[in-house]
Amino acid sequence: MISVRRAAAALTAAAAVLSTAATGTASAAPSPSASAAALPPGLYGKSDPTYDGVWRQSLAFLAQRATGYQPADQAVDWLLGQQCADGSFASYRADTTKPCDAQTMRDSNATAVALQALGAVRREAADPTKIDTAVKSGYGWLRGVQNKDGGWSYTPGGPSDANSTSIVVSALAASGVKPGSYTSAEGRTPYDALLALALPCAEEEGPGAFAYQPDKEGELAANADATAAATLAGLGKGITAVKATPPQAPTCVDLSEPTVERAALNGASYLAKALVQTGHLTTPPLPGATDTEPKPDFGNTADAVVALAAAGTARLAEPALQWLEQNAAPWAKESGPAAYAQLILAARAMEADPREFGKVDLVEALNATGPAPKTPDTSAASTEDEDDDSFLGFDVWWIIGIGMVVGVGIGFLLSGRKK
Repeated sequence: MISVRRAAAALTAAAAVLSTAATGTASAAPSPSASAAALPPGLYGKSDPTYDGVWRQSLAFLAQRATGYQPADQAVDWLLGQQCADGSFASYRADTTKPCDAQTMRDSNATAVALQALGAVRREAADPTKIDTAVKSGYGWLRGVQNKDGGWSYTPGGPSDANSTSIVVSALAASGVKPGSYTSAEGRTPYDALLALALPCAEEEGPGAFAYQPDKEGELAANADATAAATLAGLGKGITAVKATPPQAPTCVDLSEPTVERAALNGASYLAKALVQTGHLTTPPLPGATDTEPKPDFGNTADAVVALAAAGTARLAEPALQWLEQNAAPWAKESGPAAYAQLILAARAMEADPREFGKVDLVEALNATGPAPKTPDTSAASTEDEDDDSFLGFDVWWIIGIGMVVGVGIGFLLSGRKK
């Protein structure tokens, strides 16, 4: 779940802060949190936004645009106001009157998804030029913290991981930039980083899957969350992807010269097999939990549905979508905007009606979590996809020429999706 991943990220960041403090190194702290009773106007959801404010706002925007709605200007202004002067986003900034400094925990995942969301709402926004400026600045920051291997980490200088790299690829693809052309100073692409995290089909445990990161011994372990994200990225698609045609059977094939497209299809094969037994993915219990049984993972199941649909294997995702329809409503109600958005995008990818998702109107439920959106554009809802939502109001190739200009004094980042 999104909220669980955010909580895990907070614990990881806190541990890092304590470690660096013990050695006398300057450490960073998350932005001050806001109580549910003091949430700013324009923000979606009622829970504490400290670790997912920008993430849930951005997913809400993407799901609303996918169903023909335009977020309220107030909501768009809130997201724009979260951006730091260097173009990055933190997970949440409670006090935007104070400029970001070295202590601000910038979040590569939040930055990438915010840029994609802003690009999606640009066309009908009150001030498209302001959005263009924000997006250019954001991609400049991402360019500046790209790792030598072509990927991204949650913190500048940290090892690349599949989730962070994939969400940046998603945003690039939606913007109209070819991710394979987005090279590091050493000439490596995001796809190079993802291929380094792909398990071969000959692997006994998790054939075809992607790992989140190598472990301390450099070994790769299959990770369903990372696989769903990297499958979409390898296909050059993102979280708003739709069903691909013609349909194909998922197979796992090791090539003598691996390609990211083949690795993505191998990832789809792994996901299809992972969903066979129960129709959904599971998550292990949290450390210290008394109940040691794995729990259903609604969020990653929804992501897997989108990945399978995008890979042309939607037929094998149908049982998982049906399981979500029957079981995900309580989870979404508890988790809020990001969860509703994930379910909407999964339904849309499978050409299902998110307004009749089991017994829930997902669109109405999502819209109720924030400012009332503008009147829906039904023609847009039926035709838009991630390419249509790209922010083509400026020269996207401007991004490619940006040098490594950001990277000094940007502080530590806090991930929004870290395991």
